[in-house]
Amino acid sequence: MRVIKVLGSGCADCLKLELAAAKAAQQAGIRAEIRKVTDERRIRAYGIVNPPGLVIDGTVASEGRVPSPREIAGWLRAA
Repeated sequence: MRVIKVLGSGCADCLKLELAAAKAAQQAGIRAEIRKVTDERRIRAYGIVNPPGLVIDGTVASEGRVPSPREIAGWLRAA
């Protein structure tokens, strides 16, 4: 099972990213657990300066934008 983390304060873009990640996992047929990370220190520990951030299995995949579900699905397949 893949672990996807959405890093951010809980803003509208963070919610959009969470929904896009869930849709991407479903489209790719990949089981994934989506976790929200809102603690500022934990977010900075990933090197994220401009939330929202997307982390797949411990690797930062995106920062400062909301990628499409198709793009995220590609990352999930490649990871």
